[in-house]
Amino acid sequence: LALAGSASAVTPASATASFDCGFAGHGTVTLTAADSGSGKTIRVDSSDIRTQFPLDANTVTTTLKLNKTSGGATSEVQFSGTVHAAANTGDPLSFGPLPLAAGTLGAGDTTDTAALTGAPSATNWSLKFTVNDPSGSFTSYCTATSAQSAALTW
Repeated sequence: LALAGSASAVTPASATASFDCGFAGHGTVTLTAADSGSGKTIRVDSSDIRTQFPLDANTVTTTLKLNKTSGGATSEVQFSGTVHAAANTGDPLSFGPLPLAAGTLGAGDTTDTAALTGAPSATNWSLKFTVNDPSGSFTSYCTATSAQSAALTW
């Protein structure tokens, strides 16, 4: 008999933050969190920031970095995955659910974006998209320009 972990509610279930994605645009991104007991995930959606070219389903690896606070100590966690529907040029961003890929989250831990200054780059990013297609791959970077509307409590 296998027992599944119990689901835990994340509060609030979603929060918004402002992001600068360079040529792809800037604006509000909604982060929707879930804890199924077997895994912690976040969806990334934005109607302000849009795709720059057509995307086949599950061809973009999306990675989101968040600051985690646990017992007064701050560290970093990352959610990353290649989960999304096909998209046409100009479609709103919609990626995930992205599983927790680096770091740990326990009950009562909080996560929040860290506002960054300067242009998005390989060394200055909060959110990155690595497009994998037959002609090669490239990465697009975004920086969070605000903290979330509310920290997510796991």
